[in-house]
Amino acid sequence: MTLHVRSGVEAGRGVEVDRVGGRWRATRPWHPALRPLLRSYAGYWDAVGLPYRVRVVPTGRAIVVINLAEPFTEIRRLGVPGPGSGRIGSLVVGLEDRPALCEHPGGQEAIRLELTPLGAYRLFAVPMRELTNHAVELRDVLGPEAPALVERLAGTRDWAARFDLLDAALLARLARGPEPAPEVGRAWRLLASTGGTVPIARIAAEVGWSQGHLIRRFTEQVGLTPKTSARVLRFHRAVTMLAHGDGSAAAVAAACGFYDQAHLSREFRALAAATPGQLAAARRVEGALAQ
Repeated sequence: MTLHVRSGVEAGRGVEVDRVGGRWRATRPWHPALRPLLRSYAGYWDAVGLPYRVRVVPTGRAIVVINLAEPFTEIRRLGVPGPGSGRIGSLVVGLEDRPALCEHPGGQEAIRLELTPLGAYRLFAVPMRELTNHAVELRDVLGPEAPALVERLAGTRDWAARFDLLDAALLARLARGPEPAPEVGRAWRLLASTGGTVPIARIAAEVGWSQGHLIRRFTEQVGLTPKTSARVLRFHRAVTMLAHGDGSAAAVAAACGFYDQAHLSREFRALAAATPGQLAAARRVEGALAQ
């Protein structure tokens, strides 16, 4: 099912529909109970159904894509031996510390969510380390309720009603999900608020745990170790600053806690398989970079 604004798609109450490049995008204010757990929540569909390929780079967020039309052809993790995902529809991606290529045949219609790591831990109710650098089918995480939810969403034309359905499903799932340890929550907030520049020893001291215990519990509930999370957060901040033109590569490197510009470039190659200039110039497509 492909919806077109001019052929009668219903935006519904409180929903804004805008064209962004080759896509239409539907958004509305998030449910108050979901706001602390989300970083992005939007529906979108192709204005022109052409095949596309995008690069996904680490952000320190977990992703849910609910596909309402054509599935992805493949998601392939760069630098990892073995085959890619093959054909995959609605999916979950845990935190990442390496890039991936996603291919789609065109005609996509979907709802995409970006979750905080601890929001994802509550929603998915699995050890987050099991999802690190993996794209898996939604039903493999949320269980047999997932296909029925996707079918209901695909059969609903009104975007407000779609968001209502998904909000209800998310809230019900969160109500019975595990609570993250307060110490892990504080550790993540310290890392995120400093862009990954706070020393891990200081975090352990702040939360009152040994470094070994912090690493074990943090990795279970976030998916990456504190050190790797800090690395990803520094990288993500640098990508954002460069994309917004907030200074030269050397200035961004200093602001984000890299030793120097050469260190910044090495991290970009390791985490994105691209140069800082390539990422700064790339066109953004729903959280990914056009190839």
